[in-house]
Amino acid sequence: MALYEFTDDTKLVRVEPQKFSDLMILERPHLQRALREAIDAITPGVITMVLTEEFGDWKDASRRIDLLCLDSDAHLVVVELKRTESAGHADLQALRYAAMVAPMTFDQAVTAHAKYLGAVGQDPTTAENSIRTFLDQESGSVAFKTEVRIVLAAGDFDPEITTSVLWLNSMGLDIRCVQMQPHLVGTRRILDIKQLIPLPEAAQYQVAIREKSREQVAAQEGAYRDFTKFDLLVDSISYSRLPKRRFIYHIVRAAIDRGMTPEGVAACVPWRTMAAMFLTVSGDLTSAKFVEANADADIRRWFADDSEIFHSGGHTYALTKMWGEHTEKAVKAILEALHDKQGITYAVSIGA
Repeated sequence: MALYEFTDDTKLVRVEPQKFSDLMILERPHLQRALREAIDAITPGVITMVLTEEFGDWKDASRRIDLLCLDSDAHLVVVELKRTESAGHADLQALRYAAMVAPMTFDQAVTAHAKYLGAVGQDPTTAENSIRTFLDQESGSVAFKTEVRIVLAAGDFDPEITTSVLWLNSMGLDIRCVQMQPHLVGTRRILDIKQLIPLPEAAQYQVAIREKSREQVAAQEGAYRDFTKFDLLVDSISYSRLPKRRFIYHIVRAAIDRGMTPEGVAACVPWRTMAAMFLTVSGDLTSAKFVEANADADIRRWFADDSEIFHSGGHTYALTKMWGEHTEKAVKAILEALHDKQGITYAVSIGA
């Protein structure tokens, strides 16, 4: 897809792509630093946090991972950056890195993240809590998935790389090719980022197939991830096979609709703080204004659409999406405290 400027005289003028080198954009000090602060730009549709950069904490190896990340499903994510138009041997490098980092434990990840936080001027003592909060694993052991995801981000990709990646993905790997094309519009340097592999329109289907496989493996291995689904009935409205986060959202919605305050809901779940359960802003705000007021928060982790936020006592609230193994315990506690629970029934979905 070409980039065009729509001029004042209603003409389309093609904006020719540039080279990173021509725009004086270097790989590590410029591109890598920018992407570590906006990692979502090259991981569309996947909630991702940066664990560390330039990671090479292994024996008998001098190579380093540009960015080592973690996704919300506890997969390590190897990000390999190239500012060239061919991407070189990025696929082979990333495969080596994925194999080398696959044995990483939670404690090792905490150590690496602490070093990274210290290097970027943040508090390294928050490393463990930061990872646990991201994974919604407040306590207990944390095990990363055995599969390591790979993101290759480059100015462009040779056919040899795209062919290899397509074949490797067909074998069950999860590799994305993300093209980053720089453009110069006046004095502004514009970066056009688009995912080439898998194609966006096919990505959802591939993720669904991969997720089904993960659930089957988790069931066979007794993995810690809980994929239980719930059937819920609220005032004659039926919800089928709700995941945990949607299940508790509808319970909280029903409780607040029946007069319970968000603070009252939070009091039913003493193992979580009010701040961990609800984002709160003074005033009856729309979703857009609420999101604007919480610019520092990762809003994707909260139910913050107009149809999802709550208004109570002159404040606006958004419920967290991050729920762990005690979700049903929280639901039971909320229902126990609710004076009017008539019309609310639920059951674990058959085959959940």
